[in-house]
This record gives sequence, C-alpha cells and structure tokens, in this order.
Amino acid sequence: MNLWKKLLFGMALALQLASAQAAGGGMAWDKAPGKTNDLASLQNGAKVFVNYCLNCHSAAFMRYNRLKDIGLTEAQIKDNLLFTGDKVGDMMKAAIDPIQAKAWFGANPPDLTVIARSRAGAGGTGGDYIYTLFRSYYRDGSTPTGWNNLAFPNIGMPHPLWELQGERRPVFDTREEHGQQVKVFTGKWEQVTPGTVSEQEYNTMVGDLVNYLTWMGEPAQNQRVAIGVWVMLFLLLFTFIAWRLNAAYWKDVT
Repeated sequence: MNLWKKLLFGMALALQLASAQAAGGGMAWDKAPGKTNDLASLQNGAKVFVNYCLNCHSAAFMRYNRLKDIGLTEAQIKDNLLFTGDKVGDMMKAAIDPIQAKAWFGANPPDLTVIARSRAGAGGTGGDYIYTLFRSYYRDGSTPTGWNNLAFPNIGMPHPLWELQGERRPVFDTREEHGQQVKVFTGKWEQVTPGTVSEQEYNTMVGDLVNYLTWMGEPAQNQRVAIGVWVMLFLLLFTFIAWRLNAAYWKDVT
C-alpha cells in the first residue's frame, strides 16, 4: 500500500511541476500553420531558408537533391537555390567561418536540420516555437546586436528578416507582483518603421519557413503517416476476421 501511495504522490508532483513550468515558462507560443504537405509552401520556405538562414546556419544532414521530394526539379534547384560552386548532391552547409561566427555572435550558429524537432516543449511544437520567435523580435539598444526577442530573451542572433517585417515595439503593462513593479507583455505591438511586405505577407512567409524546417527535420514524415493509416486499417480488418474466425472455431464447444 505504501508503494502505491508513493507512486500516486510522485505522479501528482510531476503534474504539478509540469503545470508550473507551463505557467511560468515565458510568453505563450503562437500556433504555426503546420502544413508539411503543402508543396507550394515548402518550396517557398526552402527559398526563404537558403536566402536568409543558410548564410550562417548549416543544414548539414540535408542534401539539396532531397528537395525533389517537395516538387522541385534538379534544374530549379541549380538555378535558384545553389550557391556558386555547390553541387546538387552536396549537403546544405553554410559558408561562414565558425571562428568568425563565434567572434561575431558569441557562439557558432547551430545546425538547423532538426531544429524544429529539438525545440518542442510544454508550450507547443518546435514549429510553434520558431514561428513565435520570428514574430517576436524588437529593437533593443542595450544588446550587442541591437535586437532582442520576447520568446528568447537576450538572443545572440540579430533579426534576419527585419527589412521584410520592419521595426516593431512590444507594448507592456506595469503590474505589481510580490511587492515589485514588473512589465508584462500585453500581446500587442506598435509598428515603428514599415517593412517591405505587409504583416499578413510576412506571417505567411514565416509560416512557409517553419513548414520547411519542420519537413526538413523528417522528410519522410508524410509518407510515414500515410503508411501508418493503411497499417491501422489492415490491423483493424484482420482483427475483425480473427474475432469471427475464433467465434466459428468455438461455436460448437459447450
């Protein structure tokens, strides 16, 4: 009986800690589109990734020719997504020098091949986190890069898409907590300078990038899900057959 009490107490404590982490884990994550089967979105996301992310971040476990799986031809990959000297069978590696990157940003930019899978947490999927991250940048003169982020405070990466989004300022409320005045994000933003695209276009583009990063973390996920559905239907059908066959075997046994 004592063992059961200990198990129940441990489960209750774990649930309490998980709830506390979810409540105090920073700002809530926005819901990403999650359209990894939308080929047009994936193709645009691949273009955004190559143009804005691959300069500093590698995807060293992904080959360019794997982009054929999202509907691109080899000619399209060569003409639109390859840097000078790269081949269609090469890995997607950044040209930045790791030593210089560490000196500029304080750390070598991480590989992004499975970034969407590795950033999942209590707030949602890894895609949700990245989607929120790219929509939470603001100017901050106190940081080395001049940028900060509500989803990742004191982030070392400057805003790579700021020209597209423009400069924004988060709106805070001042509240008293535990006898101290603290600033709390209201969920609203003020546009300081306009971007080159509208807010809706920017959100769509970030959604496409997130879709691509999610797909890149597991390119076979759509096929896996499709096969899984047929496997479950197969097992359901033959479970019914086995049930009826068992009934036929035992119908004459008293």
